Amino acid sequence: MHEPLIGITTYLEPAARWGVWELPAAVLPSAYPQLVQRSGGLAALLPPDEAERAATVVARLDGLVIAGGADIDPELYGAERDFRTGPPAHERDTWEVALLRAAMAAGVPVLGICRGMQLLNVALGGTLTQHLDGHTGPFGKAGVLGEHPVVPVPGTRYASLVPEETSVPTYHHQAVERLAPGLVVSAHAADGTVEAVELPGGTPWVMGVQWHPEMGDDLRVMRALVDAARTAAATRAAAKPPVTARA
Repeated sequence: MHEPLIGITTYLEPAARWGVWELPAAVLPSAYPQLVQRSGGLAALLPPDEAERAATVVARLDGLVIAGGADIDPELYGAERDFRTGPPAHERDTWEVALLRAAMAAGVPVLGICRGMQLLNVALGGTLTQHLDGHTGPFGKAGVLGEHPVVPVPGTRYASLVPEETSVPTYHHQAVERLAPGLVVSAHAADGTVEAVELPGGTPWVMGVQWHPEMGDDLRVMRALVDAARTAAATRAAAKPPVTARA
C-alpha cells in the first residue's frame, strides 16, 4: 500500500542545544513526525525557505501539515499588535502561507495544527483574537499542556471522523475571531472558542484543529489526512499522460 509523503513545517530558532552544540536550527517536536508515522504516512520536515519554492516543494508531497508554534504577525490580518502577542516569526509566516496556497492550488490535502489552523484562517482572509485566557496549561506552569473538551458540529467532515465530544490536549492563547470566507466551523470548546475549521466538500481536503493531536493518542484526524493524501496522490498519478517510448 502506498505510504503518502507528508510534509511538516518546522520552527526556525536562532539557537538550539543538543549534545555539545548550540547552533541555529530548524526544529520540531518529534511527536509530529511520530503521529504521521503512526497514522500510516512518511514524514518529511519542511524548514522555512523562499516563498517562490513553495510550489516546487508541494509538488513532491502527498499531504501537508502546518505545525504549531509562534504567534502570527497581526500585520497579516490588518490588526495592531496586542502587548500580549509574542514576537513575530516572519520566515515561518511567509513560507507557510506560500505552502498553504500552493497546496490548495494543487489539491494537496492540508492539516493545520494550533498555529497552523490560525494561519489557515488568516491566509484565507480571516482574523484572530490575540489573547484568550483559559486555553493554555495549568496556571503558572509554562510549557505544560492543558486539556478540555471539544464538541463537533454535526454534518461536518470533522464530525464524521470524531462524532462524539472528546477531551483534547491544548496550549494556545490566540484563536479565530472572524472566520475566513469559505471555511466552516467544525468543532467548538465549551466557551464557544472555534476548535476546528474545514473547507466543505471533497476537494481539496483542508482542515485545521486548534489543539495538539500529536500530544494525544487519538489518530483519527491524522489518519484522515493520510488517507486523503493517498487518494489525492493516486488521482494525480492517474491524470498524468502515459509515457510513450521513443523509437
